Formats: sequence, structure tokens, C-alpha cells
Amino acid sequence: MCGIVGVVSNAPVNQLIYDALLLLQHRGQDAAGIVTQQERKFFMHKAKGMVRDVFRTRNMRALPGNVGLGQVRYPTAGNAYSEEEAQPFYVNAPFGIVLVHNGNLTNAHSLRAELFSTDHRHTNTDSDSEVLLNVLAHELEKATHGVPLKPEDVFRAVAAVHQRVKGSYAVIALIAGHGLLAFRDPFGIRPLSIGRSKDGTVMVGSESVALEGTAHVFERNVESGEAVFITLDGTIHSHQCAQDPKLFPCIFEYVYLARPDSEMDTISIYQARLNLGETLAKRVVSTVPPSDIDVIIPIPESSRPSATQLAHLLGIPYREGFVKNRYVGRTFIMPGQGVRKKSVRQKLNVIASEFKGRNVMLVDDSIVRGTTSREIVQMARDAGARKVYLASAAPPVRYPNVYGIDMPTKDELVAHGRTVEEIREIIGCDALIYQDVEGMKRAVMSAAKATPGHRPLDGFDASCFDGVYVTGDITDGDIARLNENRVGGEEGDEDTSRLALPNAQEA
Repeated sequence: MCGIVGVVSNAPVNQLIYDALLLLQHRGQDAAGIVTQQERKFFMHKAKGMVRDVFRTRNMRALPGNVGLGQVRYPTAGNAYSEEEAQPFYVNAPFGIVLVHNGNLTNAHSLRAELFSTDHRHTNTDSDSEVLLNVLAHELEKATHGVPLKPEDVFRAVAAVHQRVKGSYAVIALIAGHGLLAFRDPFGIRPLSIGRSKDGTVMVGSESVALEGTAHVFERNVESGEAVFITLDGTIHSHQCAQDPKLFPCIFEYVYLARPDSEMDTISIYQARLNLGETLAKRVVSTVPPSDIDVIIPIPESSRPSATQLAHLLGIPYREGFVKNRYVGRTFIMPGQGVRKKSVRQKLNVIASEFKGRNVMLVDDSIVRGTTSREIVQMARDAGARKVYLASAAPPVRYPNVYGIDMPTKDELVAHGRTVEEIREIIGCDALIYQDVEGMKRAVMSAAKATPGHRPLDGFDASCFDGVYVTGDITDGDIARLNENRVGGEEGDEDTSRLALPNAQEA
């Protein structure tokens, strides 16, 4: 899962892209990159690390031009330790193209073979984003036949990409001397939005917060299957390039990944999380009598809206019982149990007075491996809690995600193949309450606004909860192959991926 941004302006864009990437930093801490264009020449700087560390003054001065794009990377496939796999990626023909990508191609393996044997193109890394770039370049070359590039040529190429590529992809590409291209997969799994500033600058980005935080007015989302081509003078051309587009955004964006101040596909992230707390309240009441709960405490940070609403509806005091160190990462994808346990203790400290002698209900956004949850429950007990209940605003995570979230393999998921009671015993809490899948979907859907001209949602990709992969082409063999390409780590390595971030609110 990554954050991407592209800008077309009549003024230098390097600082603007930098600022937008800071607003998207919660979507990836592994690497960052920016490309700008001046007089058909690309200027690029990319490296491992966070935005503030990758770009120094000398790097920014070396990025001239009024059009460009950038990315913050959270790797789900390929080599997390190779700077060559930091984005953007570049090919010199046709025209010269640079590309950034958020998502995960589920047929990258077969596409790579096609590129070599049929398209006669070479990829130099294990990144599926480089595969996607070469597929786009090949189809763009076929669509233009050497004539000057027109918007309809670009749209024809994107339509061909949709026919060949499977999986999730939100893409921004810069075509040298012509303009900026943005498009989204036919299911709209990964987000992409577009806006404009008062001076006419056009920005495309993963979340609306990147636009609004840089003085752009959010105009709309790029539709699923749609391509938007922005010429260098800021003129916007758009076209639906998919044969049968549907809108099934990833529901984990609303549960955890996105910043709460963003809006995606007409849904307020903050309102969605409040609604999750409301539906969770009904589940709690059926499991634990509210009179047996003295206090409700969120596990920072993204569970706060749900916990607040839960406490309000049940009439139970809401308290902050954990203080979070913002400079230690989220832990559920730490490479080893020892590292994971140590990190939980490093990043959270309890306020003992909120636990001592009380029956506490802890609220989290989701439970993945369960290791973090077990440690937090024990911390509450060590602080003197009489009973510790745990409520999850999301249902049990039982299946791997193949669309760009680095979920563990199914054997590493605490909920896979286990009952709620078995999970409760592993975590060690006195009661465990999960959101149900349909309740989660209704809660998020009810946060959607009626927006004229916007395609209504057809549903959600909730595959990590219900095992239904919306692209309809995922087999056990595909999952096994994708797991082989998952980004791993060695014991003791620092975890800098997106789901290891302190939190969206803190980014």
C-alpha cells in the first residue's frame, strides 16, 4: 500500500509534491521518490526512508519543472531493501514515461513472461510496478503508431492495460512533453482523487487530504476504470476505459488505512469509523452487560472514533489509558515474536490509574496476528485491571489480502481456522467481541454521501474478512505465489512499512 500524487501547474511543483507526500506519509515509510519535468527532461530523486529524510535542500533544487509526480512506498512484493525498487519507475520509449503505482498486480508473474517473450521488453526488478509500467508503455506504443499523441490514443492504451492487467492499481504516469495520466483499476480497489487550486494547478492524489492540505479543492474521485489525461496547460480529458466497471473499494481503507480527515468515494473516513462504533455497541451489549464495564479505553490511534461512539451509546466513561510513543512503528508485521513483543512495550505506556481495580473494555480497529493484542491485554492486567474485555471494530481477519496490503499468510492470522473463543484464549482477555462482516459493510456504506454524478458503490472488497476476492480470479495457487513474493525481513530489522506506522492521525 502506497501513497501517490501528481501535479500539473504553471509554477514549480517540487515543493508542492513534497508537501503532498508528507500528507500521505501514513501510506508508506519505506521509500519516497519525486520526478519533475522541464523541457521534456525528467529529473528524479528517490531513496529509502521517510520524505523528510530522503529530500534535502540540494535534492529539491535539482527537481525543476512545472509538472511532476511522487510516491511514498510501502512494499508488498519485491525487495524491500533495494533502492532500485523505490518509485517512480522510468522507461524511455515511447516518449519517455515515469510511473507511480498503488496496489498489487495478481498476475505480475505471467505478465513478466509476456513482456519478455511477446512484447520484447525487459524488467530489471521484482517490482510489479515496473511490470505495469512496461505494459502501459507497450500499449501506448501500439496505440500511437508513431503519430503525435492525442488523448484518445492514451485512453485506447489504458483500455488495453485493463484487458491485460489483473489486481488492484491506482496509477499516475508522466508522459514526457505531453502530460499527466491517472487511472484506476476497473473495480476501484485502491483510491484516487482529483482537485484544483485557485491558480489552476491540478493535483491527483491517493487521498483527499493531500489535496485539501495543499490548498486544492477536492473535485471528485477518479472513477473505477476511468483514465484522466491532463495536458501540460492544465486541460483535463477523461474517459471510461473499462468494459464493465464496478466500484468495490477496499474496506480496510475505511477501517484503518486512510487518514480520518480524508474522504474516499463519497465516504467520510471519520464518519465510517463512528458508524463502526455504533454497530459494535450492539455486539458488545449482547456479550457483556454494560453495567459490568467501568471504562472504555481505545488502543491508539485509529480506534478512537469507534471507541468514542461506543462509550457514548453505552453511557460508559471514555478514558485514554495508553500513551503512545509516536516514533515506534505499528507491530503486527514485525518479523519475529521477540521483536514484536519488545516493540509493543516500547510504543505504548499505560496510565495505571485508569486500569487499577476496574473492568476495562479495550477497543482496537482490528486484530491481525493477535500478538500485539495479547501483550496489550497483559499490560492492562499488570496495571491492575480486574477484568479486561477486548472489542474489535472490524471482524476477524481470516484470509490473506492480495490487493496491496501486506497481511500475513493465513497460518499467521490468529483468526484463521479458529473460533472466537479459541482466539479469546490465545489473546488472554475475559471477553472478545468482534464486529460482524455485514454490520461492518453497512456501517461504512451508511457514511456515503449522495453526490450527483458520482457512481454509487457496488460493494466493498472485504476479502481479508470474508475470503471473497472481488476480481474473481484468485486461486489458492495465486495466493501461495503472492506469498512467496511477500516482502520479508530478518530478525531485528527495523519495520518501516505502512502497517508499522504510528498511525494515520499522527502522520
